[in-house]
Amino acid sequence: MRGFVVKEYAHPSKIELTTDAPEPTPADGQVLVDVYAALNFFDILQAQGKYQNQPPFPFILGAELAGRISANSPIPPGCPFKRGDRVFGAGQGSYADKIATDWRQLLPIPQALTFAQASGLFVTWPTSYEALTGRANLKAGEWCLVHAGAGGVGLCAIQIAKALGAKVIATASTDAKLAVCTTQGKADHVINYSQPGWQKEVLKLTGGKGVDVIYDPVGLIKDSLKCIAWKGRALVVGFAGGQIEKLPLNLVLLKNIAIVGVHWGRYRVADPKREKEVWSELFALLESGRIRPVVYDEKFTLEQVGEGLGALEKRKTWGKAVLTIREEDAQARL
Repeated sequence: MRGFVVKEYAHPSKIELTTDAPEPTPADGQVLVDVYAALNFFDILQAQGKYQNQPPFPFILGAELAGRISANSPIPPGCPFKRGDRVFGAGQGSYADKIATDWRQLLPIPQALTFAQASGLFVTWPTSYEALTGRANLKAGEWCLVHAGAGGVGLCAIQIAKALGAKVIATASTDAKLAVCTTQGKADHVINYSQPGWQKEVLKLTGGKGVDVIYDPVGLIKDSLKCIAWKGRALVVGFAGGQIEKLPLNLVLLKNIAIVGVHWGRYRVADPKREKEVWSELFALLESGRIRPVVYDEKFTLEQVGEGLGALEKRKTWGKAVLTIREEDAQARL
């Protein structure tokens, strides 16, 4: 079996594909999945020993996937899947031909989606949905500022905010990525946040009021407080820019605003009821066609793990960058 085996911590570009990795043996409650597509930014950190979840050596890299329940997979008691079902979800070791993972970490792929589209559903979409609905309570007619709008979570956030009836201002660092925010995300307005004084443009677009909700996966909350509205909500989604911010709390007080965090990975333990609600509502939106996963147009093979993760690291991609492990055998209907 092919697998991207990590034997010692190193940058993914320094790790080579193994062609004789042992096929996984499922434990109790696990199923075998033939992997079709995978790729995620935090795998870069895990390969270097910098992630919160570090398996013992040797381990196969990769944590998010889309694929089929294997023909030789056991079906544990209570598992709703059967052999051949298309699924997406999580499990350690997705950069391989096959993975063993807990069936409770998997969900059925909506009929209209390809494996490539589904491979980015498990983390980014519920993160963006819960951030905007459960944490910020974004309402129709409000202004929403989405930073890094061409990225994986950014494009999700733009589409979800639009589906909720909000007016969306998306930011990005290049003209090409700004175009993606408009063509793929359908943002109402776009702004280059690498240009000094971009907050003035936000204030101009909102008639001087500022935005009601800030969605920030980069680390731009401090700069964005210059253009947040009274009683605005600033969502801390991540720190892709590399720095954890220190905020001027006097502005939080004077503008009567809320700084709100969202950590979707904790919901399974901390709020399982809400986790189920989020997936139910997301599936309904996907089936309605009002939101659509966007896949980066350059595909990477299993032999190109280092290249794919490198493109993510250097922020060259937009939407969901995908590692194609098997070729699609189902066509999208969106």
